[in-house]
Amino acid sequence: MNWLKNFVRPRFPSVFRDHDDTPDNLWQSCKQCGEMIFHRDLALLQQVCPGCDHHMRVGARERFAQIFDDGVFEKIDVPDVPHDPLKFKDQKRYTDRLRDARNKTGDRDAVQVALGTIQGRKSVIAVQDFQFMGGSLGMAAGEAVVTAGQTALENNAPLIMVAAAGGARMQEGILSLMQMPRTTVIVQQLRERGLPYIVVLTDPTTGGVTASYGMLGDIQIAEPGALIGFAGPRVIQDTIKEKLPEGFQRAEYLLEHGMIDMVVHRHKLPETLGRVLGLLMGRPAPETQPA
Repeated sequence: MNWLKNFVRPRFPSVFRDHDDTPDNLWQSCKQCGEMIFHRDLALLQQVCPGCDHHMRVGARERFAQIFDDGVFEKIDVPDVPHDPLKFKDQKRYTDRLRDARNKTGDRDAVQVALGTIQGRKSVIAVQDFQFMGGSLGMAAGEAVVTAGQTALENNAPLIMVAAAGGARMQEGILSLMQMPRTTVIVQQLRERGLPYIVVLTDPTTGGVTASYGMLGDIQIAEPGALIGFAGPRVIQDTIKEKLPEGFQRAEYLLEHGMIDMVVHRHKLPETLGRVLGLLMGRPAPETQPA
């Protein structure tokens, strides 16, 4: 691979089209402003556009590396669940959809759990990956959230939930909807123990996740511009037959109307979480304690 392919912005993609040794993901276009961003720069910027500050979607491993101290964490195994309890098939079999999503992301399901430290304080983080079937809430995702809560209880640690979802997983029917009360119960157990539960809402967080553990945090944080709501704005507008306000269901709109507590830039998220955890747990983080 030469410097021209690696560094020059692809104004004329057809020039390189016949070269099979050239990866097609060296440059990524921002969906918000259209700016072309070199993949290494985008990684250093944590998938935030340098032009318009648009926060792109991030996978579980990247989230863990961004939030935990020095990017060090321990993945927590999640108990297995039946893969296709209803033998569901629409345009393709559910088992085939699961296989495709697993090949695409390298993960077993939409929610991953890890244990590490945030500013020196042991913490558990659960991340919902929108790339895995739209981050949909099914039996496996519900089991992962419950496992995250149980891990937090065992370690007397706070739980941070990074949510992103299009809703419940229709291929699992009522079994998917049952995860809503299950996850609510584990959140209540954390509350009874006095352990903080913080939710970071990312783009998009909708449906059954918003109707359950997604809106039960002691502190509700959102990334800039994130779409957050139960039903989508288009569905609401078609139902009420009225034009919705500018920015409706976006993070900044919800902050203004009191539905969330703060909007935090991705680059400042670890620092903010550390500060909030110190306040909620009633003591400063270890590195800020006086000598």
